[in-house]
Parts: sequence; C-alpha cells; structure tokens
Amino acid sequence: MAFRHPDGDFAITAMYSVPDDAWYLELDLVAGQRALVTAIVPDEDPAREPTVCFDPRAEHVDVPYEVMRWFMQQVDEEIRTSRAWMRLRPELVEIIHRLRQEHMGVIDDDAFPQVLADVRAMVPEEDLPDVLEAAFGRQPDGTTMDHPQTPRPVGDQGDRV
Repeated sequence: MAFRHPDGDFAITAMYSVPDDAWYLELDLVAGQRALVTAIVPDEDPAREPTVCFDPRAEHVDVPYEVMRWFMQQVDEEIRTSRAWMRLRPELVEIIHRLRQEHMGVIDDDAFPQVLADVRAMVPEEDLPDVLEAAFGRQPDGTTMDHPQTPRPVGDQGDRV
C-alpha cells in the first residue's frame, strides 16, 4: 500500500513482514523510486521497540521538514494502532503476548468458548474486552471487532436452515 504526500514528490509505502512480525513504512522519493527512510514497527513482541533506519551508503537527498513530519506522523499512527495493547498493565501485556504467540492471533469459532473460559480465569472481567480484542480481534460474545454480530429478532434461537 502506498500513498503520496500532497506535493507529489514523496510517498509512503507500508507493508507487513511476517517473518519480522513488524510493519515497515518507507519514505520514498517518487522520481528516483528509492526508499530514503524506513520505520520498523514491531506489533507482536513488546520487548522490541520501533526504529527508524537510514541507508548510510545512499546518496544525500534533502527531505523537506514538512515531508519528514508527515512521515513521522504516519509512523506515530502505526505505532499507536498496532502497539496500543502494549500500553496496558504489564500482566495483561504478558497474557496477550502469550495468547498471540500460542494462537497466532487467530482463533476459530469452535475453540473460542474454551479459550474465553481460560482467559476469564486469568483476567478481571473489566479487562476481558481489551485482552480479547488485542489477542484475537474479538469481543467477549465471540464476534469480531470489524464485523459486529447482527442482532437476532426476539424468539430466534439461532436455528440454521
């Protein structure tokens, strides 16, 4: 995914590296088709901090302050969204990290009730929504965060046809 700065000379390319468990955001010079700055935002391991890298062998390029600020705002937003769960209490971060590693961030509907019971035994009820969202992208009722469950009419027992 790439999007251009309003001046058109620079763009940000964002991609996810599965082996690194991290988002990469590159500030690119459009005309030269080359990356000038790379920000790496790990989203699985709270011990790994985001970093910004410059290629020391690359030719010097002047990057306007406004463009660098735009890039860093995008990096900050990525850090905020993909690492928000890491700002929870340390014991919750540890549980979430373990669940994400154990289940690879995904859990099927059949396994969810047992995992929910296990999580309920580990965390206070008020923390349950945060833990489930961060670990699996689910709400306590099992629905996904991006696809809320459609309310059923009164009397519908969920029978499938």
